[in-house]
Amino acid sequence: MFLENTINHSKQSGWMEVICGSMFSGKTEELIRRLRRAEMAGQNVEIFKPKLDTRYSDEDVVSHNQNKIRSTAVENPSEILLLASNCDVVGIDEAQFFDESIVDITNQIANSGIRVVIAGLDMDFLGRPFGPMPNLMATAEYVTKVHAICKRTGNLANYSMRISQGDNLVELGETESYEAVSRRVFIDEVLLKKKK
Repeated sequence: MFLENTINHSKQSGWMEVICGSMFSGKTEELIRRLRRAEMAGQNVEIFKPKLDTRYSDEDVVSHNQNKIRSTAVENPSEILLLASNCDVVGIDEAQFFDESIVDITNQIANSGIRVVIAGLDMDFLGRPFGPMPNLMATAEYVTKVHAICKRTGNLANYSMRISQGDNLVELGETESYEAVSRRVFIDEVLLKKKK
């Protein structure tokens, strides 16, 4: 469970929290929950998302349950660095869609004394580590992995299996394009079929 960093305020610096997991696992819900708590505490909070993520809104960060929080859509992670200078807390959703520069940017922000909360898919639709997420997890003080439930087995689901056609790494979609599945289903449906 996540614990707020409250020790040694005279030497406190910022820190990074990463929320990761498959699609439909509640990553954005958890991001919004943490950011709302910071707002309730009177902290100055800014939220960012990649400009290409327009599934529910061009501007707001929106969960699959339609819970939303205002955000700023950015093309490049360097924009976050410029816009986050007067914040106490920075939130970033769908971090897997940014390039590797997001790792240095978020570390610079945390090093300046700001709390950074990041959410993103840890694996792509082929079960491989996704974009900058492994490096974000490695440099974060706190990592929370959340899981969906596999509708086929009832087990924990940590894979985002693509059920629509297409081989592009980034393909925006919801339940019509992806299904959260367990390891067993992923092995049977993706890995074994790939070997044939």
